[in-house]
Amino acid sequence: MTGHVLPTHYGVTLPAWVLDEVGATRAGTDVERMALCCRLARRNVREGTGGPFAALVVDEASGRLVAAGVNLVLSSGLSSSHAEVVALGLAQTALGRWDLGANGARHTLYVNWRPCVQCYGAVLWSGVTRLVIAGDGPELEALTGFDEGPMPGDWSAEFATRGIRVESGVLRDEALAVFREYGALVEAGAVTVYNARGAGPVRRG
Repeated sequence: MTGHVLPTHYGVTLPAWVLDEVGATRAGTDVERMALCCRLARRNVREGTGGPFAALVVDEASGRLVAAGVNLVLSSGLSSSHAEVVALGLAQTALGRWDLGANGARHTLYVNWRPCVQCYGAVLWSGVTRLVIAGDGPELEALTGFDEGPMPGDWSAEFATRGIRVESGVLRDEALAVFREYGALVEAGAVTVYNARGAGPVRRG
């Protein structure tokens, strides 16, 4: 095909406001880190960068924040740029390896809700050893209209068999408040629910 050039690269860039938000925050405990996720998720919607989701990767031994991510689907035009994928990719880039569990390293991924079906696979193969989430029920889809995909019922057990400990219920109410705010914007037509072809779950609340 004469004149047709195939693309050779793609990627995302973390918005500068994320670094500003993280730099001004003390986040040393699970609760503090989840609170940061909720703040990032809420601001991500306000900034128009993407959906109400954020993630952090923390080195368990030192407590150092290795990477932060927010959902960048809208700003990047890439359906795969969910918060977990962004945070894990940035952590792997920072450490120079695809396996975050290599050489005995232990990293925790914090997310303000259970991963969707895409991020389930991303977390599964990332090498993290712990996943901390705000919640894992149907409320997210009911409040926002997002289609999280056909997650297996034994998803957390599958993580456990691969050495990933799952802890749920950290700041659940705070996370749900962010989703309720987003849902109100959806009802008002102020934000885009970026399900493929506009399809999504039936709203339940």
